[in-house]
Amino acid sequence: MNNHSVQATPESVWAILQENAQQLRALRESQAKTDLQMAATDRQMAQTDQKIAAVATQLKTLGTQMGGWDKSHGDFAEEYFINALNNSDKLLFGEQFHSLYANIKFNHSHTKKEGEFDVILLNGTAAAIIEVKFKARKGDYQQLLNQVSSFRDEFPQYKSHRIYLGMAALTFEDDVEKELKAEGIAIFKQDGETYVKTDENLKVF
Repeated sequence: MNNHSVQATPESVWAILQENAQQLRALRESQAKTDLQMAATDRQMAQTDQKIAAVATQLKTLGTQMGGWDKSHGDFAEEYFINALNNSDKLLFGEQFHSLYANIKFNHSHTKKEGEFDVILLNGTAAAIIEVKFKARKGDYQQLLNQVSSFRDEFPQYKSHRIYLGMAALTFEDDVEKELKAEGIAIFKQDGETYVKTDENLKVF
């Protein structure tokens, strides 16, 4: 059996070297294009990150501003109704009250409850808890109902007092007043420098 081998010639070696050189150039060009594409992608991602960061900053600033507006509105409503109630005869809920306390914070170590009573009215046998809102919304009454047990936990010396509830607000969402009346909660609304109240069908808690 005869083995035939192909002998390399200068021409064949040169052709192979040229082919390899072409393949290497093509590979380098492909790698260069890939590098350019990756660099462009990195720039786009960096720009996107900057835009996202800018939007996040704007949203945070807006949230802070809105929170500030809400607090300012709430503070205004509280000041309005506290002054109006202080300047009234405090004949409310069919009771004559003698003392008014505002913005009473509590943090009960035993029950782990914490919060604030906007307004508390007291006499010898009854207490009234009034929640103040800039705008009263549906369902707000539930928070007020929860304050009955918080009041008794925080002030056990008044546990035998009759307790009345009231919601004071500068504006009310639709059907909120109907909701409050159904729960036996008094309604206080702005009327010039004073207030008007709706306190029929009150419940004693």
